[in-house]
Amino acid sequence: MGSAILGAGCIFSCDIDCDALSICKENFNDFEIANSELLLCDVSKLSDESNSHLHKRFDTVLMNPPFGTKHNWGLDMLFLKSGLALAKTAVYSLHKTSTRDHILKKAADWGVKATVVAQLRYDLKGGKYKHHKKQVVDIEVDFYRFEVPKSNN
Repeated sequence: MGSAILGAGCIFSCDIDCDALSICKENFNDFEIANSELLLCDVSKLSDESNSHLHKRFDTVLMNPPFGTKHNWGLDMLFLKSGLALAKTAVYSLHKTSTRDHILKKAADWGVKATVVAQLRYDLKGGKYKHHKKQVVDIEVDFYRFEVPKSNN
C-alpha cells in the first residue's frame, strides 16, 4: 500500500492465501489504487523456470516472508530467492535478527550485496497455528536491502 501511495508504477501482489489477497484487493479499492495486480500462487515457486515470464519484471520487490525457523525452516530463503529472480534492482525483506549470520552468508554465496537497513521489534500475534504457545511474541527483526547483481539485470 505504501509503495502505491508513494507513486509506484505498478503493484504486483501475490500470496498463497485467498483471504489475504481478498483483503489486499479491498484495501486497494478503499485507497482507489488501480495500478495493481493480484496473483494467487506459492511465492517460493516463482524462481522456477516455469515462471521465467515473471523474472526481472519488477524494479523492486518488497516482501515479508514467513520466518524460516522451526516449522518453516528455510522457507524465508526460498522466498528471498524468488524475490531476487523477480527483481531488476533490489529486494527489501524482513527476517528474524537471530538468522542474520545465515542470511548474510547465503547472500554472499549468491553474489548478492545484503545490507541491514533497520533493526526493528515486531509484535507477532500468536494463536493462529497449533504450534503458537503465546498470544503475542516480541521478535527482533532485520529489514534488509538485497541488491540484485548487475550481471543478472
